Amino acid sequence: MSGLRGWVFAAAAGAILVACSSGGGSPSAPFSGAPMVTATSTSGVLDVALRLSQEPPNAGLLQGQLTITKASDGSPVDGLTLQVTPWMPQMKHGASVAPTVTAEGSGVYQVNDLDLIMPGLWELKTAVSGPMTDTVNPEFQVE
Repeated sequence: MSGLRGWVFAAAAGAILVACSSGGGSPSAPFSGAPMVTATSTSGVLDVALRLSQEPPNAGLLQGQLTITKASDGSPVDGLTLQVTPWMPQMKHGASVAPTVTAEGSGVYQVNDLDLIMPGLWELKTAVSGPMTDTVNPEFQVE
């Protein structure tokens, strides 16, 4: 009986560890290397580099990182508020989960809970507000 109790305890502890460490898809992911895609804002003032926690991305819950710089000189742009909406233009729908955005400094913005529910072409419709208003829609393929 103690063997069964030990197994049940180990399974429960493992389940709790997984649940606590998953964080709903919001822990900082390691982002490195070249951006997966870059885009210029509608006004032409901002350049945006997108990195994803999984490249190439598969359908599912991912994290993203947007690095925003001035198109004129490449300097980072801080103090922005970003509203990010994942969108599938061909299917004309988004995702049921609204991503959250956290400013990290040096023009870097962490995007959590990107629920890319199916393969295909996606874009991150991004509305920029704060000291400036603009939009940018980086596009990428999900496998």
